[in-house]
Amino acid sequence: MRKKTLITGGAGFIGLHLARRLSATRDVTLLDDFSRGRSDTALSDLLGHVELVEHDLTTPVPDGLLADDFTEVYHLAAVVGVAESNDNPRRVLRTNLLTTVHLLDWLSGLTGATLCFASSSEAYAGSVEAGLAAVPTAEDVPLALPDPSVARSSYGFSKIAGEVLCRTYAHAHGFPLRMVRFHNVYGPRMGYDHVIPQFVERLLSGADPFEIHGADQTRAFCHVDDAVDAIIALTALPTKEPLLVNVGNDEEEIRIRDLARKVFDTLDRHPAVDVHPAPPLSPARRLPDLARLRELTGHRSKVGLDEGLRRTCAWYAQDIAARGTGA
Repeated sequence: MRKKTLITGGAGFIGLHLARRLSATRDVTLLDDFSRGRSDTALSDLLGHVELVEHDLTTPVPDGLLADDFTEVYHLAAVVGVAESNDNPRRVLRTNLLTTVHLLDWLSGLTGATLCFASSSEAYAGSVEAGLAAVPTAEDVPLALPDPSVARSSYGFSKIAGEVLCRTYAHAHGFPLRMVRFHNVYGPRMGYDHVIPQFVERLLSGADPFEIHGADQTRAFCHVDDAVDAIIALTALPTKEPLLVNVGNDEEEIRIRDLARKVFDTLDRHPAVDVHPAPPLSPARRLPDLARLRELTGHRSKVGLDEGLRRTCAWYAQDIAARGTGA
Protein backbone atom coordinates (compact mmCIF):
# COMPACT_ATOMS: atom_id res chain seq x y z
CA MET A 1 0.00 0.00 0.00
CA ARG A 2 1.31 3.46 -0.94
CA LYS A 3 2.08 5.80 1.94
CA LYS A 4 -0.01 8.96 2.27
CA THR A 5 1.98 12.13 2.84
CA LEU A 6 0.89 15.65 3.74
CA ILE A 7 3.24 18.59 3.12
CA THR A 8 2.29 21.95 4.63
CA GLY A 9 3.80 24.80 2.70
CA GLY A 10 3.77 22.35 -0.19
CA ALA A 11 3.72 25.06 -2.87
CA GLY A 12 6.83 26.66 -1.38
CA PHE A 13 10.52 26.05 -1.89
CA ILE A 14 11.51 22.87 -0.06
CA GLY A 15 7.89 21.70 -0.07
CA LEU A 16 7.61 21.51 -3.85
CA HIS A 17 11.00 19.82 -4.28
CA LEU A 18 9.95 17.29 -1.64
CA ALA A 19 6.57 16.73 -3.30
CA ARG A 20 8.18 16.17 -6.67
CA ARG A 21 10.49 13.55 -5.17
CA LEU A 22 7.73 11.69 -3.27
CA SER A 23 4.90 11.82 -5.80
CA ALA A 24 6.13 8.84 -7.83
CA THR A 25 5.87 6.45 -4.88
CA ARG A 26 3.32 7.99 -2.49
CA ASP A 27 -0.03 9.72 -2.43
CA VAL A 28 0.92 13.33 -1.71
CA THR A 29 -1.30 16.18 -0.54
CA LEU A 30 -0.02 19.76 -0.52
CA LEU A 31 -1.49 22.26 1.94
CA ASP A 32 -0.77 25.93 1.21
CA ASP A 33 -2.37 29.37 1.44
CA PHE A 34 -0.07 30.90 -1.22
CA SER A 35 1.13 33.66 1.07
CA ARG A 36 4.63 32.48 0.19
CA GLY A 37 4.21 29.49 -2.10
CA ARG A 38 3.99 30.12 -5.84
CA SER A 39 1.30 29.11 -8.29
CA ASP A 40 3.67 28.65 -11.22
CA THR A 41 4.60 26.21 -13.96
CA ALA A 42 6.48 23.95 -11.54
CA LEU A 43 3.38 23.57 -9.39
CA SER A 44 1.07 23.19 -12.39
CA ASP A 45 3.24 20.40 -13.80
CA LEU A 46 2.94 18.54 -10.50
CA LEU A 47 -0.80 18.89 -9.96
CA GLY A 48 -1.65 15.84 -12.03
CA HIS A 49 0.35 13.76 -9.55
CA VAL A 50 -0.55 15.36 -6.20
CA GLU A 51 -3.61 16.84 -4.50
CA LEU A 52 -3.61 20.53 -3.58
CA VAL A 53 -5.65 21.85 -0.64
CA GLU A 54 -5.73 25.60 -0.10
CA HIS A 55 -6.00 26.66 3.56
CA ASP A 56 -4.51 29.27 5.86
CA LEU A 57 -3.06 27.40 8.85
CA THR A 58 -3.17 30.50 11.01
CA THR A 59 -6.77 29.33 11.43
CA PRO A 60 -7.73 25.84 12.66
CA VAL A 61 -8.06 22.99 10.17
CA PRO A 62 -11.81 22.60 9.45
CA ASP A 63 -13.35 19.20 10.06
CA GLY A 64 -13.21 17.07 6.94
CA LEU A 65 -10.76 19.30 5.05
CA LEU A 66 -7.97 16.70 5.21
CA ALA A 67 -7.94 12.93 5.27
CA ASP A 68 -7.35 11.21 8.60
CA ASP A 69 -5.08 8.40 7.36
CA PHE A 70 -1.80 10.16 6.54
CA THR A 71 1.29 8.19 7.51
CA GLU A 72 3.72 11.13 7.21
CA VAL A 73 3.29 14.87 7.74
CA TYR A 74 6.01 17.36 6.80
CA HIS A 75 5.35 20.72 8.43
CA LEU A 76 7.23 23.23 6.27
CA ALA A 77 4.73 26.11 6.30
CA ALA A 78 6.36 29.20 7.84
CA VAL A 79 7.39 32.77 7.23
CA VAL A 80 11.14 32.64 6.65
CA GLY A 81 13.98 34.92 5.64
CA VAL A 82 16.05 37.61 7.32
CA ALA A 83 14.30 40.40 5.42
CA GLU A 84 10.85 39.30 6.60
CA SER A 85 12.07 38.93 10.19
CA ASN A 86 13.57 42.41 10.15
CA ASP A 87 10.60 44.07 8.45
CA ASN A 88 7.67 42.23 10.01
CA PRO A 89 8.59 40.32 13.17
CA ARG A 90 4.95 40.30 14.32
CA ARG A 91 3.93 38.39 11.18
CA VAL A 92 6.82 35.95 11.65
CA LEU A 93 5.86 35.17 15.23
CA ARG A 94 2.11 35.07 14.66
CA THR A 95 2.25 32.92 11.53
CA ASN A 96 4.90 30.46 12.65
CA LEU A 97 3.37 29.86 16.06
CA LEU A 98 -0.27 29.65 14.95
CA THR A 99 0.41 27.38 11.99
CA THR A 100 2.29 24.99 14.25
CA VAL A 101 -0.36 24.96 16.97
CA HIS A 102 -3.17 24.37 14.50
CA LEU A 103 -1.25 21.67 12.64
CA LEU A 104 -0.52 19.90 15.94
CA ASP A 105 -4.14 20.19 17.09
CA TRP A 106 -5.24 18.48 13.86
CA LEU A 107 -2.42 15.91 13.92
CA SER A 108 -3.35 14.86 17.46
CA GLY A 109 -6.45 13.19 16.07
CA LEU A 110 -4.49 10.94 13.69
CA THR A 111 -3.19 7.47 14.48
CA GLY A 112 0.34 6.48 13.53
CA ALA A 113 1.45 9.53 11.51
CA THR A 114 5.08 10.63 11.78
CA LEU A 115 5.63 14.39 11.98
CA CYS A 116 8.69 16.06 10.46
CA PHE A 117 8.94 19.67 11.72
CA ALA A 118 11.11 22.17 9.86
CA SER A 119 13.18 24.03 12.42
CA SER A 120 16.27 26.11 11.70
CA SER A 121 19.86 26.80 12.69
CA GLU A 122 18.51 30.15 13.90
CA ALA A 123 17.24 28.26 16.96
CA TYR A 124 20.77 28.16 18.37
CA ALA A 125 22.08 31.46 16.94
CA GLY A 126 21.82 33.12 20.35
CA SER A 127 23.79 30.31 21.94
CA VAL A 128 26.68 30.74 19.53
CA GLU A 129 26.58 34.52 19.97
CA ALA A 130 26.69 34.12 23.78
CA GLY A 131 29.58 31.65 23.64
CA LEU A 132 27.42 28.77 24.89
CA ALA A 133 27.86 26.70 21.75
CA ALA A 134 30.85 25.83 19.61
CA VAL A 135 31.06 25.86 15.82
CA PRO A 136 30.52 23.35 14.19
CA THR A 137 27.36 23.20 16.27
CA ALA A 138 25.65 20.02 17.45
CA GLU A 139 21.97 19.60 18.27
CA ASP A 140 22.33 19.27 22.05
CA VAL A 141 23.68 22.76 22.80
CA PRO A 142 21.77 24.91 25.32
CA LEU A 143 19.48 27.44 23.67
CA ALA A 144 19.56 31.17 24.39
CA LEU A 145 17.32 33.84 22.86
CA PRO A 146 19.25 36.59 21.05
CA ASP A 147 18.54 40.21 21.89
CA PRO A 148 14.71 40.37 21.72
CA SER A 149 14.87 44.09 20.89
CA VAL A 150 16.36 43.16 17.50
CA ALA A 151 13.59 42.18 15.08
CA ARG A 152 15.61 39.37 13.51
CA SER A 153 15.35 37.36 16.75
CA SER A 154 11.65 36.75 15.98
CA TYR A 155 12.39 33.90 13.57
CA GLY A 156 14.77 32.02 15.86
CA PHE A 157 12.34 32.36 18.75
CA SER A 158 9.48 31.03 16.61
CA LYS A 159 11.52 27.93 15.82
CA ILE A 160 12.56 27.34 19.44
CA ALA A 161 8.90 27.61 20.45
CA GLY A 162 7.93 25.32 17.56
CA GLU A 163 10.33 22.62 18.75
CA VAL A 164 8.91 22.86 22.29
CA LEU A 165 5.34 22.65 20.99
CA CYS A 166 6.15 19.61 18.86
CA ARG A 167 7.85 17.79 21.73
CA THR A 168 4.96 18.54 24.06
CA TYR A 169 2.28 17.30 21.65
CA ALA A 170 4.31 14.23 20.64
CA HIS A 171 4.73 13.26 24.29
CA ALA A 172 1.03 13.77 25.00
CA HIS A 173 -0.30 11.99 21.91
CA GLY A 174 2.43 9.44 21.18
CA PHE A 175 3.23 10.21 17.56
CA PRO A 176 6.79 9.82 16.15
CA LEU A 177 8.57 13.17 15.77
CA ARG A 178 11.48 14.38 13.66
CA MET A 179 12.70 17.97 14.07
CA VAL A 180 15.20 19.08 11.46
CA ARG A 181 17.31 22.20 11.84
CA PHE A 182 17.94 23.34 8.28
CA HIS A 183 21.21 25.15 7.54
CA ASN A 184 21.39 27.47 4.52
CA VAL A 185 19.38 25.37 2.10
CA TYR A 186 19.38 26.82 -1.42
CA GLY A 187 18.29 25.98 -4.94
CA PRO A 188 15.85 26.85 -7.72
CA ARG A 189 12.57 28.48 -6.73
CA MET A 190 13.60 29.58 -3.23
CA GLY A 191 12.33 33.14 -3.66
CA TYR A 192 14.42 36.30 -3.64
CA ASP A 193 14.89 36.91 0.10
CA HIS A 194 18.09 34.87 0.48
CA VAL A 195 21.72 35.59 -0.26
CA ILE A 196 22.29 33.54 -3.43
CA PRO A 197 19.21 34.70 -5.38
CA GLN A 198 19.84 38.25 -4.16
CA PHE A 199 23.37 38.05 -5.55
CA VAL A 200 22.07 36.75 -8.87
CA GLU A 201 19.33 39.38 -9.14
CA ARG A 202 21.64 42.29 -8.33
CA LEU A 203 24.38 41.00 -10.59
CA LEU A 204 22.04 40.60 -13.57
CA SER A 205 20.59 44.06 -12.93
CA GLY A 206 24.07 45.49 -13.52
CA ALA A 207 25.08 46.40 -9.95
CA ASP A 208 28.62 47.80 -10.08
CA PRO A 209 30.10 48.29 -7.56
CA PHE A 210 28.54 45.21 -6.00
CA GLU A 211 27.70 45.56 -2.30
CA ILE A 212 28.53 42.66 0.03
CA HIS A 213 27.51 42.79 3.69
CA GLY A 214 29.48 40.63 6.11
CA ALA A 215 31.97 39.59 3.43
CA ASP A 216 34.19 37.65 5.83
CA GLN A 217 31.37 35.70 7.46
CA THR A 218 31.32 32.01 6.56
CA ARG A 219 28.52 29.61 5.71
CA ALA A 220 28.15 26.11 4.25
CA PHE A 221 25.31 25.89 1.75
CA CYS A 222 23.15 22.79 1.31
CA HIS A 223 21.48 22.14 -2.04
CA VAL A 224 17.76 21.47 -1.75
CA ASP A 225 18.10 18.01 -3.34
CA ASP A 226 20.42 16.97 -0.50
CA ALA A 227 18.11 18.46 2.13
CA VAL A 228 15.17 16.53 0.68
CA ASP A 229 17.17 13.29 0.73
CA ALA A 230 17.99 13.84 4.39
CA ILE A 231 14.48 14.58 5.65
CA ILE A 232 12.96 11.68 3.73
CA ALA A 233 15.51 9.32 5.29
CA LEU A 234 14.94 10.73 8.78
CA THR A 235 11.16 10.55 8.55
CA ALA A 236 11.32 6.93 7.38
CA LEU A 237 13.28 5.80 10.44
CA PRO A 238 11.28 3.31 12.55
CA THR A 239 12.19 4.75 15.97
CA LYS A 240 9.34 6.18 18.04
CA GLU A 241 11.65 8.47 20.00
CA PRO A 242 11.69 12.18 19.10
CA LEU A 243 14.72 13.08 16.99
CA LEU A 244 16.34 16.52 16.64
CA VAL A 245 18.79 16.49 13.75
CA ASN A 246 20.85 19.06 11.86
CA VAL A 247 20.42 19.05 8.08
CA GLY A 248 22.95 20.91 5.98
CA ASN A 249 26.43 20.70 4.48
CA ASP A 250 29.57 20.65 6.61
CA GLU A 251 32.10 20.04 3.83
CA GLU A 252 32.16 23.29 1.82
CA GLU A 253 32.39 26.18 4.27
CA ILE A 254 32.94 29.41 2.36
CA ARG A 255 33.33 33.13 3.04
CA ILE A 256 30.53 35.29 1.68
CA ARG A 257 32.96 37.29 -0.47
CA ASP A 258 34.14 34.05 -2.06
CA LEU A 259 30.56 32.92 -2.58
CA ALA A 260 29.94 36.18 -4.45
CA ARG A 261 32.96 35.52 -6.66
CA LYS A 262 31.64 32.04 -7.47
CA VAL A 263 28.35 33.60 -8.53
CA PHE A 264 30.30 36.16 -10.60
CA ASP A 265 32.19 33.36 -12.32
CA THR A 266 29.05 31.29 -12.90
CA LEU A 267 27.30 34.22 -14.63
CA ASP A 268 30.50 35.59 -16.19
CA ARG A 269 30.11 39.06 -14.72
CA HIS A 270 32.81 40.65 -12.60
CA PRO A 271 31.90 43.98 -10.96
CA ALA A 272 33.96 45.82 -8.37
CA VAL A 273 33.18 44.78 -4.80
CA ASP A 274 31.96 47.24 -2.14
CA VAL A 275 32.21 45.65 1.34
CA HIS A 276 29.90 46.67 4.20
CA PRO A 277 29.52 45.48 7.83
CA ALA A 278 27.20 42.58 8.59
CA PRO A 279 23.68 43.41 9.85
CA PRO A 280 22.82 42.98 13.56
CA LEU A 281 22.64 39.38 14.88
CA SER A 282 24.11 37.98 11.66
CA PRO A 283 26.49 35.24 12.87
CA ALA A 284 30.15 35.42 11.91
CA ARG A 285 30.23 31.69 11.27
CA ARG A 286 27.58 29.00 10.89
CA LEU A 287 28.43 25.35 10.34
CA PRO A 288 26.45 22.29 11.46
CA ASP A 289 27.81 19.22 13.16
CA LEU A 290 26.24 16.45 11.05
CA ALA A 291 27.46 13.45 13.04
CA ARG A 292 23.93 12.58 14.21
CA LEU A 293 22.49 12.77 10.68
CA ARG A 294 25.23 10.49 9.35
CA GLU A 295 24.91 8.05 12.24
CA LEU A 296 21.16 7.74 11.73
CA THR A 297 20.97 7.71 7.93
CA GLY A 298 24.45 7.49 6.40
CA HIS A 299 23.66 10.73 4.56
CA ARG A 300 26.30 12.42 2.41
CA SER A 301 25.84 15.49 0.22
CA LYS A 302 25.68 14.68 -3.49
CA VAL A 303 25.40 18.17 -5.03
CA GLY A 304 28.58 20.18 -4.61
CA LEU A 305 28.50 23.96 -4.36
CA ASP A 306 29.81 24.59 -7.88
CA GLU A 307 27.17 22.34 -9.46
CA GLY A 308 24.44 23.63 -7.17
CA LEU A 309 25.29 27.24 -8.03
CA ARG A 310 25.29 26.40 -11.74
CA ARG A 311 21.76 24.96 -11.50
CA THR A 312 20.50 27.73 -9.24
CA CYS A 313 21.98 30.62 -11.21
CA ALA A 314 20.61 29.18 -14.46
CA TRP A 315 17.12 28.91 -12.98
CA TYR A 316 17.17 32.44 -11.59
CA ALA A 317 18.57 33.94 -14.79
CA GLN A 318 15.65 32.38 -16.67
CA ASP A 319 13.11 33.47 -14.04
CA ILE A 320 14.41 37.05 -13.98
CA ALA A 321 14.30 37.22 -17.78
CA ALA A 322 10.72 35.91 -17.77
CA ARG A 323 9.66 38.45 -15.16
CA GLY A 324 11.27 41.19 -17.19
CA THR A 325 9.14 40.32 -20.21
CA GLY A 326 5.95 40.17 -18.15
CA ALA A 327 5.79 36.36 -18.20
